[in-house]
Amino acid sequence: MLTAKRSLAVLFLVNVLNYYDRQALGAVAEPLRREFSLSDAQIGALSTLFIVIYAVAGLPLGRLADTWSRRKLMAIGVTVWAGLTALGASAASYAMLAATRLGVGVGEAVCAPAANSWIGALVPAGQRARAMAGFMMAVPVGVMLSSAITGPAAQAWGWRAALALAAVPAILLVPALLWLKEPEREAGSPGETPAAPLSLLRIPALAWIAASGIVLNFALYSFSAFLPAFLKRYHGLSVAQAGLWTGIGSGAAGIAGAVLAGVWGDRIIARWSNGRLLLAAGAALAAAPLAFAAIALPAGESTAALALIMPAYGLLQMYYGLVYAAINDIVGPGLRGTAMAAYLMVTYLGGAAFGPLVTGMLSDRLARRAAGGSAIGEAARAVGLHQAMFLIPAMALVLAAVLWAGARAARVPDSVTVAS
Repeated sequence: MLTAKRSLAVLFLVNVLNYYDRQALGAVAEPLRREFSLSDAQIGALSTLFIVIYAVAGLPLGRLADTWSRRKLMAIGVTVWAGLTALGASAASYAMLAATRLGVGVGEAVCAPAANSWIGALVPAGQRARAMAGFMMAVPVGVMLSSAITGPAAQAWGWRAALALAAVPAILLVPALLWLKEPEREAGSPGETPAAPLSLLRIPALAWIAASGIVLNFALYSFSAFLPAFLKRYHGLSVAQAGLWTGIGSGAAGIAGAVLAGVWGDRIIARWSNGRLLLAAGAALAAAPLAFAAIALPAGESTAALALIMPAYGLLQMYYGLVYAAINDIVGPGLRGTAMAAYLMVTYLGGAAFGPLVTGMLSDRLARRAAGGSAIGEAARAVGLHQAMFLIPAMALVLAAVLWAGARAARVPDSVTVAS
């Protein structure tokens, strides 16, 4: 038990750094835009480049997580992504910065597949939602710390120092990972099948889960990439204030959502085999009107906007503990790393890669329309981004519908095999 808790704690901290470094550019989007004279589409493209390489690299690395040491693989991944994050601080151009983000994407592609396989072997099915919710609580915690620390650090010392600071925790986390004892793999695992990823995607419930991940990542990556900029441009906060309040709000709401997902997810699965997916669908449906109301508020109402949009973010964060546990329920122990990598490839290429880019392009287009043929000033940019942010509540509604369809598919007894 102590070994399991120790492993879960270290994996959680690794995932915190994963999301901290991943989201660091969002907190410094405005300083980057000014230094390199970037459009919102170019800012969004940085996220898109990261996601594309992350998704493509994830499939072979996920397969490796099912056949090689997860401990060593994760230690290598942390070293690579932290080192490339630090290197980004020396970028002399937009192209160089984009190249470092490609390297970060390769390193971070290790984390989710290897950790998912590790946790699946460590925790029994009846406690899996709590374990996965605890691990994925790193998402709001990492985003919170990234925004709350990177924004003020960028204002105090510049964005380059803020990026260099993001790499420091790896100095402790890599030795901690190597110190852990890995759980043994189950005998007779079906993970030797070369065509496993394609066969997994043919499972009806898993296909709907993959579709839901596309929609969720579109919404949440747009949220993370542009909320600090939205708060600064439209509501008039400083870079430090926007980063700090985005971090605190998303962290508190996301942690609350993860706790609820863990507790309710393990309770509901005892009554309904598709209960975790139904609960995730209900949370997404409840998030949509809150996000819409927050974005619809007039300029200057930042307190009210944060009070509405952060609960919506927390409801959407419930997805991870619930749906990732459902993946472990459906997939056998020898394929969990491969299944998670295949899921991430589909969802990130289909959703996360396009969310910030599409939102940024829409923001630029609406800003040009607001400028009415004149030069695009800061006021027009604020209007454009404000209107583009309505994509987030729209995606929450779509997410609820897709998860409901996935729950219906999972309801069929033959489509779900709860893995021990």
